[in-house]
Amino acid sequence: MWRFLAGAAACFLMMTGAFLLWQGRAEQAATLPPPPPPRIEAEPDSEPLIGRTARLKAPEASPKTREQKRFSRADKDKDGRITRAELLEPRRKAFAKLDTNGNGTLSFEEWAVKTIDKFGGADKDGSGWLTAAEYASTAPPPPKPKRCAC
Repeated sequence: MWRFLAGAAACFLMMTGAFLLWQGRAEQAATLPPPPPPRIEAEPDSEPLIGRTARLKAPEASPKTREQKRFSRADKDKDGRITRAELLEPRRKAFAKLDTNGNGTLSFEEWAVKTIDKFGGADKDGSGWLTAAEYASTAPPPPKPKRCAC
């Protein structure tokens, strides 16, 4: 039994080696032609615009880094500095939406208002707890299948 397995393994290795040698020779035979010589870009004043054979170079845009974009979004008055008011203003708006009674502090109920509303909507019998069927109604909807633009 072991001799048979050893023979099969040796045969498999020999076939793999022959295949790799065959593929290696096929790659050597199919050589690509040399690349064309690079084009020389003409100076702007050396040739007239009409009849210019060299490619024109497009002006390069200076891409902003991720941090520069983030800084620009936070700098509301575009003076090159971020003040405390500029940095905290978006957070104040979000806080004001959550602070329903307007006392300047957030209770747990104010913070968790969406979850509490979802629980209240799912508790159909008003028992204060959810059955398996009621809990199943709180599951998020399945994602919509994306249409292929093929």
